[in-house]
Amino acid sequence: MRLFPALLGALPLAGLAVAVLSTRGSAALAGPPASLRPVVVELFSSEGCSSCPPADAVLSRLARDQPVAGAEVIALELHVDYWNSLGWPDPFSSPAFTARQRAYADAFGQRGVYTPQLVVDGAAELVGSSEAGARAAIAAAAREARTRVQVTRAGDRVTITVIDPSEAAGAADVWLAVTEEGLSTAVPRGENAGATLAHGPVVRTLDKVQPLAAGTRGAVVKEVEVTVLPAWRREGLRAVAFVQRRGTLRITGAGAVSLR
Repeated sequence: MRLFPALLGALPLAGLAVAVLSTRGSAALAGPPASLRPVVVELFSSEGCSSCPPADAVLSRLARDQPVAGAEVIALELHVDYWNSLGWPDPFSSPAFTARQRAYADAFGQRGVYTPQLVVDGAAELVGSSEAGARAAIAAAAREARTRVQVTRAGDRVTITVIDPSEAAGAADVWLAVTEEGLSTAVPRGENAGATLAHGPVVRTLDKVQPLAAGTRGAVVKEVEVTVLPAWRREGLRAVAFVQRRGTLRITGAGAVSLR
């Protein structure tokens, strides 16, 4: 794990020295039973951080092997930009992803950010290289009731259907991410100079596409035209939609579809 002092402030180091799970309690949401419950696992990472490659490998294994019974791991690798001035500008980084990580820090009551960090369903956070901790957090998330989210596509038009959002969810938003798997970078400078870094499903875009008012019932349907840039490899692309509460940032349902 690497702390970023300029952003960490006075975050106690003892609380980050081991991969101890940090969680925030919440009431379970009403939702239909399913054999596999989607669990969104976000990794905040950077190609400029020498502690991040093992966490990237953990995320890749979770996405590939699906090792947690009852859970469908939906992996999102978000590259932050606060390492970019330290020798290597990460080509996948975005200030929007840094802002998202800072929002999680506020929600968890932390006074700064660090890499690598895993956030599981917006409800638990831990050091990203802790595979055992990640599996435990995913298993706990999979036991929660879920809002059903269906994602389909016709060409590059993605249809997101949120089925009967529970009143217990409060106000929330529907987000849509486009991820690309199979990416790697030969890094010439910075802490990982000389290494070729392989990544999990890297988030190419992440957008808030639909607000959900508290008490929304029935099915909410949103259609989004996805823009696929020429540099992206179609065979590695996937559209991921999820419902996230405002305030707590807990993710209450998710779904995904291939864009191949």
